[in-house]
Amino acid sequence: MNPLTMRDLLADWEKRGILYRIKKEVSAEYELGAVVRAMNGEQPFLFENVKGYTVPMAAGLGGSRKLMSDSIGIDESELIPKMIDSIVNPIPTNRLPTGPVHDNVVMGPFDLDDFFPIPTFHAEDCAPYYVSGILVVNDLEGKKRYTSIRRMKFIGGNRTNIVITSPELARQYTYFEERGEPMEIAVMFGVVPAVVLASQFSTHLHHADKLDVAGALLGQPLDVVRCKTVDIDVLAAAEIVMEGKILPYERDQEGTFGELGGYYGGNFPQPIVEMSAITYRDNPISQTIFPASSEEKLPMGLVREVTLFSTIRQVVENVKAVHLTMAAAARLHAVIQIEKKSEGDAKQALMAAFASDKDLKHAVVVDDDVDLFDASDVEWAIATRCQADLDVFIISGAKGSPLESSHNLRGVSAKMGIDATYPLSEKEHFRRTSVPIQNINVNDYL
Repeated sequence: MNPLTMRDLLADWEKRGILYRIKKEVSAEYELGAVVRAMNGEQPFLFENVKGYTVPMAAGLGGSRKLMSDSIGIDESELIPKMIDSIVNPIPTNRLPTGPVHDNVVMGPFDLDDFFPIPTFHAEDCAPYYVSGILVVNDLEGKKRYTSIRRMKFIGGNRTNIVITSPELARQYTYFEERGEPMEIAVMFGVVPAVVLASQFSTHLHHADKLDVAGALLGQPLDVVRCKTVDIDVLAAAEIVMEGKILPYERDQEGTFGELGGYYGGNFPQPIVEMSAITYRDNPISQTIFPASSEEKLPMGLVREVTLFSTIRQVVENVKAVHLTMAAAARLHAVIQIEKKSEGDAKQALMAAFASDKDLKHAVVVDDDVDLFDASDVEWAIATRCQADLDVFIISGAKGSPLESSHNLRGVSAKMGIDATYPLSEKEHFRRTSVPIQNINVNDYL
């Protein structure tokens, strides 16, 4: 059975030698993040001694395909099909009267910084930030719950700001603000990677209850409880939950923040959240994600791969796999692997790819003998199977990603597609070399 709680997952990973326990005191200002960044968010850490706090902090839990798949109990090759199936066949949550997250209930007024670490990550970040909280809101009809990750700057006392980039969430907040009403929210910390992954599915595309999708990823229903001060369900075994409301017509000037693309951004007026309660388990474990690390990029990249694969398959049924590279913010560069059946398949796949995601900037199609996860192999295919005058096309003035700095210079982006497949009529000229003897241990020859 897959671990449904973060503490059970950490215990399982520690038993198998995957978890790193950090007993040395670390500061939440820069130092904790620097340790996580040293492993690019791909190594699970549990910081037992965060300076100034009594609560430990976990990080790096879902930063690689191997870790993500392991936490769900599947092989890496099953990850994308499992995600597709979970959207199609969600498993409804199970409502309980109470749960471990209500072991401790604190009502306002309070100072958020008295409870759990709030890290500062980059040299020019304007303040400490919550960056791993899973925001939970109800749809306007109250029939479904939507989850997402939103960064929140700690302002002081029981207040943060919140960055709303999702069009769906922005429309919902606007609905309440136009009526002069606050919007109820809850923010969960200390959850398993499947809950983070499910939160990245597009509300606009799928309109799925994302806690139900998380249950399908884990193969069993998740237990939920009703919050104490807002009418929202949260995971019964989340480590920490903050309850509150986004206020209408109040803004905080955010300041700078190190963003996904590796540059400083932010510095725009953002809505303000006022927290009304904090609930948490006995001996809670806090959680963070280092910004722009693989732990942040991978879940959003995997969800985009599902959309990319599904869109391309509608016009090129022999697509084998797709990969959005971590180095390009898990959204700007794609590698598409096809079993080429006819000339034109590669360019058709490229056009479908750009149609599927406005953020995608450069895409390359390779044959099925190329490892799309190996950057050297992809570069080799481009170098030996592509002629720029025949196999490269550029589209000017298209929509792009606001997280990509060169796009922001003009407000539009150019798209480049690269066909790095060989001509079917020349297959014999593109046979790859191979060696009959495999798995040599050099020590046997010394």
